[in-house]
Amino acid sequence: MTAALDALAAAGLAHRVIRHGPVRSLAEAAAARGVEIPDVVKTIVVRRGDDDHLFVLVPGGRVISWPKLRALLGVSRLSMPDATDAKDATGYERGTITPYGSRKPWPVIADERLRGREITLGAGEHGLAVAVDADTAVTGLAGTWADVTDPEPER
Repeated sequence: MTAALDALAAAGLAHRVIRHGPVRSLAEAAAARGVEIPDVVKTIVVRRGDDDHLFVLVPGGRVISWPKLRALLGVSRLSMPDATDAKDATGYERGTITPYGSRKPWPVIADERLRGREITLGAGEHGLAVAVDADTAVTGLAGTWADVTDPEPER
């Protein structure tokens, strides 16, 4: 069990645990989880200020739109914490971060494209994810729905 799985159980949120081996790409993660790419959700920790963070739930194939997020939050500056600060803020290493079981219940903003979908989130350790109903999960986290992402740039 991880803090994330404990928190999901305590919240009474219906979820499916998915264990898979190492993945090196979004496409590999989707295949390992048996879902479409947009259903592999990246939980991004964003720093607003000293000891002030939030989680942004980003569908696979998309990236945070910093102008949209700043406008939503009414701030002129945001940053991404380094790996150490992200772990200090959440209790999780990058690649395993989830709002569930975080050291602090930081605010959650979910990209509106996740509405009505079953999504998969990291669950606190590498190779471990959970599938949850996005609407139920975001409501349970007192999250905010907003258009805060753009398509990933072509490489």
